[in-house]
Amino acid sequence: MTILVTGATGLVGARLLPRLVERGEDCLALVRPGKTPPAGVTAVEGDLFDSTSLANAVTGVSAIIHLAAMFRTRDTDLIWKSNLEGTRNLIAAAQAYAPEARFVMASTSNVYGRDSTRPGRETDSVEPEQAYPASKVAAEKLLQETALNWSIIRFPFVYGDGDGHLEMLPKLLHLFDFHPANRMSTIHHRDIATAVEMALRGVFDGRVVNIADDAPTTIYELVELVGATMEPSSDAMRHPWYQHIDASLARGLGFQPTVRSVHQAVHEGLM
Repeated sequence: MTILVTGATGLVGARLLPRLVERGEDCLALVRPGKTPPAGVTAVEGDLFDSTSLANAVTGVSAIIHLAAMFRTRDTDLIWKSNLEGTRNLIAAAQAYAPEARFVMASTSNVYGRDSTRPGRETDSVEPEQAYPASKVAAEKLLQETALNWSIIRFPFVYGDGDGHLEMLPKLLHLFDFHPANRMSTIHHRDIATAVEMALRGVFDGRVVNIADDAPTTIYELVELVGATMEPSSDAMRHPWYQHIDASLARGLGFQPTVRSVHQAVHEGLM
């Protein structure tokens, strides 16, 4: 199988690609000039706004894994341009030059609202407040309206493999209305690879699928695990299900995480 990956040098891509290569997949990475993909991956120079490079990148591939996204910036125009228009351009290239390719798109559990009365499900209506999840919802809709063979995987908080993401959490708390007892769904990079492998086999075709491990963990615990502190509270939670997703659809389709909790990752040295 020949696979094109966007976002190859990002948080997820840099850890997913070595696992795909180890499995024996022929991997291509769409990268800007000067960027180097992981070992064993063929670089295709270009970007999501260069139609010629996109045509070259997708021609002959059997699958596209679209990870590229913009989220940690205050520039909302750039977020929308990257996440929506970039996806639109990649879809157009796939339709023109690789219409039979399986198109796997990464999305986010941030699409689910703060006021949910239970963990977020794929069938829930979504009304995200921020530019990043709103742009991802719009991009999801674009893909769903095509005749491509698509699947969409919504990731919760991603961590592990030395990515430093969980260590950043204490610095991000001021951006969110978290109660210390809020439980956040998480997923280790090893199980992102598990889910993507299932998507490449067609298990998720035509579906939007949440993936998560087995143990949503309190914000208080997560902050403590990375050596920081958070003020405890016995106040009632205003948004008890915020950042907590229901991954039962994935379980029903056969997804089983190998890293079942952040605590397991710590114990086994997988952070």
